Amino acid sequence: MPSAHASDHAASTAAKVTLCLWYAGDAEDAARFYAATFPDSAVTAVHRAPGDFPSGKQGDVLTVEFTVFGVPCIGLNGGPIFPHTEAFSFQIATDDQEETDRYWNAIVGNGGQESACGWCKDRWGLNWQITPRTLTEAMAAGGAEAQRAFAAMMAMRKIDVAAIDAARKG
Repeated sequence: MPSAHASDHAASTAAKVTLCLWYAGDAEDAARFYAATFPDSAVTAVHRAPGDFPSGKQGDVLTVEFTVFGVPCIGLNGGPIFPHTEAFSFQIATDDQEETDRYWNAIVGNGGQESACGWCKDRWGLNWQITPRTLTEAMAAGGAEAQRAFAAMMAMRKIDVAAIDAARKG
């Protein structure tokens, strides 16, 4: 049996904050997709229900612990009652068009949906903002540069880095 000290140490190394994401029943599939798609991402544990619950039975996957770009998350298979909305999204800062395309195409190409202004939705309904740093930098610059970049972004689905850079320059 572990000593109290060992369990205290294990508890103290766990993250203080973990994002809990509600899934209809496919949290493990989603977590495995994120782990395969994004660097510094992994599925770290799968926990099965010790008894029946409103959207499942004893032995079904209840929760999945995973990381996305190092951010600790837990997927809860709570059933279809609470779908994801745009009120929560992961924002991924990208360095160039190649990285922007890679993440956008992975999400949209795996049963996801395009939205506007760099937003897309994965096949589980979770929202993502694939945001090139040049766009964030333009917004932070303010003034006419931000206005031009913002106007260019408003006409886009996936962000076009070259078009944002051109808008920044005027």
